[in-house]
Amino acid sequence: MKMSKTPENGDGEQNTTGLFPLFPTPATSISAISSAPQWLCNASFTTDLSVIDAAASTAPSLSDVEASEEDEEGDAGRSKRETNQPRVYNLIEEEEEGSESDDERVKKKRDKKKKRKRDSDEYYTKPAKDYYLDTRPDPDNLAYGSIYRMNVPRYKLDNSHRGSESGSMKLYLRNRRGSMLDAEIDVNSLDGKAKSDNRYWYAKNAAMERNKNFRRIRLSASRDAVDSSFDRFIPLEEGEAVQESEEEDVSVVGTSWEDEVLNKTREFNRQTRERPHDEKAWLAFADFQDKVSSMQSQKGVRLQTLEKKISILEKAFELNPDSEELLLALLKAYRSRDSADVLISRWEKALMQNSSSYKLWREFLRVVQGEFSRFKVSEVRKMYSYAIQALFSACSKRHRQMDATSEPLDSTLIQQELVLVDMLVNLCRFEWQAGYRELATALFQAEMEYSIFSPSLLLSEQSKLRLFEHFWSSNGARVGEEGAFGWSLWLEKEEEQRQKMLNEESSDDNDVGGWTGWTEQLSDRKEDSSIASAYTGEGEGNQEGLDEEMEDEDSRPEDDTEAMLKLLGIDINAAASDEVKDTSTWFKWFEEEVSRDQNQWMPTRKAGELSSVDEMGEREDEEQLSSLVLYEDINGYLFSLRSNEARLSLVYQFVDFFGANISPWTSSNSLWWIEKINSLETLSDSMLENLRNVHECLSKSDSANGFSLGSLLGSNSDISMRTEMMKFLRNAILLCLNVFPRNYILEEAVLVAEELFVTNMKTCEVATTPCQALAKRLLKSDRQDLLLCGVYAQREAASRNMKHARRIFDMALTSICGLPKELQDNSPLLYLWYAESEVANSSGSGLETESSSRAMHILCYLGSGLAYVPYTSQPSSMQILRARQGFREKLKKIQSIWSHGVTDDQSAALVCSAALFEELTNDLSGTVEILEHMFSSVLPGRRSQSHQLEILFNYYVRMLQRHQDDLTLSKLWKPISEGMQLYPFNPELYRALVDICNHRMTSHKLRMMFDDYSRKTPSVVVWLFALSYELSRGGSLHRIRGLFERALAQDTLNSSVILWRCYIAYEIDIAHNPSAARRIYFRAINACPWSKKLWLDGFWKLSSVLSAKEMSDLQEVMRDKELNIRTDIYEILLLQG
Repeated sequence: MKMSKTPENGDGEQNTTGLFPLFPTPATSISAISSAPQWLCNASFTTDLSVIDAAASTAPSLSDVEASEEDEEGDAGRSKRETNQPRVYNLIEEEEEGSESDDERVKKKRDKKKKRKRDSDEYYTKPAKDYYLDTRPDPDNLAYGSIYRMNVPRYKLDNSHRGSESGSMKLYLRNRRGSMLDAEIDVNSLDGKAKSDNRYWYAKNAAMERNKNFRRIRLSASRDAVDSSFDRFIPLEEGEAVQESEEEDVSVVGTSWEDEVLNKTREFNRQTRERPHDEKAWLAFADFQDKVSSMQSQKGVRLQTLEKKISILEKAFELNPDSEELLLALLKAYRSRDSADVLISRWEKALMQNSSSYKLWREFLRVVQGEFSRFKVSEVRKMYSYAIQALFSACSKRHRQMDATSEPLDSTLIQQELVLVDMLVNLCRFEWQAGYRELATALFQAEMEYSIFSPSLLLSEQSKLRLFEHFWSSNGARVGEEGAFGWSLWLEKEEEQRQKMLNEESSDDNDVGGWTGWTEQLSDRKEDSSIASAYTGEGEGNQEGLDEEMEDEDSRPEDDTEAMLKLLGIDINAAASDEVKDTSTWFKWFEEEVSRDQNQWMPTRKAGELSSVDEMGEREDEEQLSSLVLYEDINGYLFSLRSNEARLSLVYQFVDFFGANISPWTSSNSLWWIEKINSLETLSDSMLENLRNVHECLSKSDSANGFSLGSLLGSNSDISMRTEMMKFLRNAILLCLNVFPRNYILEEAVLVAEELFVTNMKTCEVATTPCQALAKRLLKSDRQDLLLCGVYAQREAASRNMKHARRIFDMALTSICGLPKELQDNSPLLYLWYAESEVANSSGSGLETESSSRAMHILCYLGSGLAYVPYTSQPSSMQILRARQGFREKLKKIQSIWSHGVTDDQSAALVCSAALFEELTNDLSGTVEILEHMFSSVLPGRRSQSHQLEILFNYYVRMLQRHQDDLTLSKLWKPISEGMQLYPFNPELYRALVDICNHRMTSHKLRMMFDDYSRKTPSVVVWLFALSYELSRGGSLHRIRGLFERALAQDTLNSSVILWRCYIAYEIDIAHNPSAARRIYFRAINACPWSKKLWLDGFWKLSSVLSAKEMSDLQEVMRDKELNIRTDIYEILLLQG
């Protein structure tokens, strides 16, 4: 880019000198050059450049728009610059030879525009603007701190001084090329959107870029022509090879957007015609229509493109009627066009034809829940009952088709039962979030009793339901309550008591004998007295007096209540909006509502509980009625489970639902995990721990001055609720262990629940481990349970009681030889837990050498296969060599088993033990080789669905984190990237990603990685870690808001309650923008109307923004949506009074 300056001499004469080789240098300027310093010897630094104004006045402009933009500045501004600043640098236009007539036309056109603008300014004066709105955000605004386009650096390569031709000739050819392009495209004929979009670019160039007929050429530079030294920067000079290709490209004809659409459409038509049953081709064709629609500026054209997409998907589904993916895509396209009622009718029709599809039911329920205008809790609950009944009918039909006594069960039947359990858990989660916590708890209790503790009787489903109704309506304790022993055992005891009572009645009948005389019945006496009073006429008067007394008694409480309310200043006949005029009252109502929600989560149990609401009459008030869960409330959601996998899944999800720490039992790619993450309201303990580790890792750097994401939402629950839940879980898991004995996952969960319960109950510290008494009681009942010993020893080691943990581990390992073969197969888990406890103990104390020797001693006996002997000294080299050889042989056997897709906990523990042994005895390279070799023996599809292999991969990543200082970034990055592709929803991998890449990559690179993962596999996990990274580093407000908006703009995450709540809390607590938080809050409740916690955030976070009238309206809408509200505002007013 060339510049000129216009100084004037004292006598008013102007010099006629040139700039660079474009103009000749006169002899009069030589003296000025010689007197200048040596680095200013070039004539361009010392010459008087005012002559360039004369040259520029006759030179043509590069574009009409540049000339018009310069003229729009006005004569007043130009004169002001000339007087205040004598040295002004202006863009010069190059001189064109032989184009005088064109220049004259340009000047006339410019004068006309100037005159037209002057006349318009004379008659229509515009008011001065005090502010400007940035309606089209751009990243350059933050990068350069300005919205003025000239403050944004742009450059264009200028090679006018190179080549055989003169510079003026080069510029002439370039401008001629531009004028030829201008002649081909008529800017005025383009649409208004293209012409008006000239914020950073000239209007003509912007119009050309947005014009669909503009032909573009795809240039690809030759690798041989590019020097390797130019890889790290943008060269300011073009090479000869690039110039030659530029000249050659003039004759190349590019393709426009219209051509691309035509070619793509022709290609998709060919593919779908040749392969009509290829679902991916049809889906790609439909997705291409979205790309076409995004390029359309007119709404009518976009609607036509949507109709075309729908017709494509309808044709595809007609050819492939069994494809769920095509049906889901078609229904999603209908959602963009049809109204809510029409869309629901289409969904119902599709579900009638595909009633056994879990995917369709899940998407349908998501649509019903997210439709704010139609949402009601009772309607969604009814849809859930239809879904569960339809899925259970499909399971029953499948079970009848196969042999009922065949073992093992069909894999298809097992999968159907697993998704049936997932559907019930989704219902319980919905009821819990809507405020009906007692119903959610009762649904879990009823299904566990009905499926896990059912009596072993050959009954039909209807007979089983009638028998269960008797149990549910009785006083028998249910799962989790004190004294519960299961439906089956309760039925046996009930039968024993019934037989005992029959025997006692029969013995009493045998004892009675002889004449006892006449007896007068009480009812007969009452009838005689009523008849006597009727004859005497006294009864009528007495009855009237009694009725009057009853009416007086009924009216007195109402009168007293009205008088009391009037004394308090409360008019019960006033409108709802006039009841509360202070927002502090609503805040107190919020606190009371949250307190009751935390305390009232167990169903009410009463003696002589009746089985219907009508029988209860008016004896129970509304609050007690909502806490009672009757048989009619749960009978439509009960189903029988035949596979142990489905029963265990129900128990595991029950334990996880109520907040107990449970070991991973399924892959992070499972439907249950994805549904759980997407429906989070608060951060779970495991997620909080991972995010806290990320914050601690980032806070170590000097530049970190941010916040923790976990602190935005506060605590999950109070201590009293947590204590009662842990007691409830402990009782339930102990009961389930009778059905699933020696299950180490449940045993670990019950010990952790006992620890939390005892710790919260006792205010003072205790010397022993809180779960010690329960563990000893369980071990006393089953002394051969090795895994229970290992779990108990792990809890002792976690409590820093390592000596006691070693005694338990040594006792269990020395007793292995005398146990049955099936129990000895669990020994790898015990050895691994023992060795990991020693390694963890060495990292936290100064006994690194002793603990490492103990770990090697333990693993040597596992590898060699010898009987275990407690540790006395460091293992010898012969023992280490024998153990390494034994590990190699065992790994070969495991590899052959894994190649067939069979994985279990024991084999994964053995591989982890071999890797840990190699890490302790040899080096890290041998460990990496073992793990990668074992991973390669399993297909990627099977690896992604196996939770054992995912646990093994997490162990691999943790090992790399321990040795990251000794490894290069390439060796660390390769396994991390592979893990992200296999397990994109694994939180531990994202924690490792931040830990490893924080000090080895720039923040921009890590942000690009988060953006890439969020596009490929969008999930709440990715966005939570991306937001945690920005908050911990103190990122900019625009970046964090952009992350929230991009996350919530995705269709699958728009209904994520945790993201909406974090967004509101961020705007209030960190950004301090209450008005923005208010807007976000109303968007949130419109997207997630079922979340009571989200509704209550308005009373908590926005108490300073919302008025009392708005809070009253919010409560009315909550009642209209049938959310469970436990506190009446009158109670708060009475407490205040």
